[in-house]
Amino acid sequence: MYNKWGGSVVQVDGTVSDDDIRSNADMDRASVKSLEETQQSWLLGAGEPKKKKGIDLGCMIISRRACCVLVCLFVFCGFVAGLTVLLVKTLPKKDNHGPVADNYTQALHLALRFFNAQKSGKLPKSNNISWRGDSGLKDGQGQIIGPGQKRDLSGGYYDAGDNIKFTYPTAYTLTVLSWSVIEYRAKYQAIKEYDHVRELIKWGTDYLFKTFNYTVNTTDVEYIFAQVGTGGSNGTAQQPNDHYCWERPETMDYPRPAYAVDRGSDLGAEMAAAMAAASIVFRDDQAYSEKLVAASRNLLKFAEDNGKRGRYVKSLPDQAALYNTSAYYDDFLWAGSWVYFATGNWTYLTRVTNAELARNAGADGGGPFYGVFSWDSKLLGAQLLMTRLRLMHTPPYPYEDLLKQYNNQTNYVMCSYLPMYKKFKRTPGGLTLFNNGKPAPLQYTANAAFLAALYADYMTTADIPGWPCDTRWIESEALRNFSRSQIDYILGNNPARMSYVVGFGTRYPTQVHHRAASIPLDKNKYTCKGGYKFRDSKSPNKYVINGAMVGGPNKNDKFYDLRNNYTYTEPTISGNAGLVGALVALSEAIPDSGVDRNSLFTNLPPMYIPSPPPPAPYFP
Repeated sequence: MYNKWGGSVVQVDGTVSDDDIRSNADMDRASVKSLEETQQSWLLGAGEPKKKKGIDLGCMIISRRACCVLVCLFVFCGFVAGLTVLLVKTLPKKDNHGPVADNYTQALHLALRFFNAQKSGKLPKSNNISWRGDSGLKDGQGQIIGPGQKRDLSGGYYDAGDNIKFTYPTAYTLTVLSWSVIEYRAKYQAIKEYDHVRELIKWGTDYLFKTFNYTVNTTDVEYIFAQVGTGGSNGTAQQPNDHYCWERPETMDYPRPAYAVDRGSDLGAEMAAAMAAASIVFRDDQAYSEKLVAASRNLLKFAEDNGKRGRYVKSLPDQAALYNTSAYYDDFLWAGSWVYFATGNWTYLTRVTNAELARNAGADGGGPFYGVFSWDSKLLGAQLLMTRLRLMHTPPYPYEDLLKQYNNQTNYVMCSYLPMYKKFKRTPGGLTLFNNGKPAPLQYTANAAFLAALYADYMTTADIPGWPCDTRWIESEALRNFSRSQIDYILGNNPARMSYVVGFGTRYPTQVHHRAASIPLDKNKYTCKGGYKFRDSKSPNKYVINGAMVGGPNKNDKFYDLRNNYTYTEPTISGNAGLVGALVALSEAIPDSGVDRNSLFTNLPPMYIPSPPPPAPYFP
């Protein structure tokens, strides 16, 4: 029996075999296919072409051939990208002489490492300078010159490329480093150098405690050790000493006398400033901070003793030839400011705002070196500290008059830094010569860059957009631009196309005037004169003393990379301290951060005049 649609109809009567079912199913499928083809041909005309095999990607269907092409293309692009990354990381980088974004932070890491290379004494395992070892362990145990007694004077820092330890510039170095930490703690933390710089400061203050007869209950400092080692300027130039010999500090075998003084207004005051500033850095360590504060009080009392007034170098001819201080009243202002911030005691502010002291310190201006901040001249630093106090804490009468004078003088000095006023000479390449063209200018330039950037941040924090220079109004950004221009010069944007910070960039001094960096640390014992072959060699130093800022070029931008010419190639800890301050101030680790308004005022009492007590009740 047949269906009218063309299929067979099977009438089941009883049992049907499997073969019959399969045969009928095949017939049904053939009929349906025939029907579909018939209908399609009637509706569409010619039949569709045969479909190609493809891959369903969900959103689209592509052929297998196209899919293979895409996969190969992706693999090829990945190979090219990987090869590009590999080449970028392995090929030498192009020398970039002009600092770009945050080169200041990179240079700051290096500048801090320099202090690790200058450490004396038993070095900690964390010092991380492979070519430095323990040295000067017997300092203070030999010849004592002056009123002091034998004691342990190991530790501290070697001043420069020789092996002498000077207390005065060391104290200045610690004060400047502490100042930078107080103002820019957040930046140090952001670049993970906060613990490191604090360790560097404590290494120095721990040594300073060894240089005078300190105990917590001591009220009178009897003497201070001002120097360990000698440069031979006291008539012993041709005898074995730290200048005549060229030996590593680890193998020194010549006499190292220790010099003590029982008077020294400048020395005592600078040490007081260092201890006071460090006490603010370590305010989270109460016991150590209080120890530092007590020492700062005692040292300032020693400095201000009327019966012992005078410059400490008068007792040390050798020191006078190397670090001859010019005065000490500026040290009184500097130390008094720091001890005031450390203690909050108004009597110190009263001293700092004394008109006679300010006049003796030269706060009324004048002279070719007015406005120059250095290890020998602290006036500008003290004035800037007092300006900060006036702008952000507003002390009342009777302090306001002198504070306003300090503020005005700070403004005047900052005007003189700007190129338009031509107060200071400049090299053709743009380096400001704060030492009037004398050798080793970079330490003075770095100091000025630090204070200029710092004052700009003070104004930003106090919401002051600028300051007046004669009839002009100068925006605070001008100071930052000045600071950047000077540090950029130091980092390589100069006619010599050389970075004067060792290790920064690809071209920097290789013959640094430095004994430890130039002599191999090996099993050989190089004698006093035996080291001359390394001193006189024309080859680069044995070791790279990363972060060391050398003396710098002459007034014509000429630089001679010669180990024997120390005026060009010798670094100092005091010079690097100013460089660190400038770099952290300019660092973009936290852009436009300014300074912490209250970081310097944590120990100060509230600034207000107490109201008078109310009148007694009236009883008629």
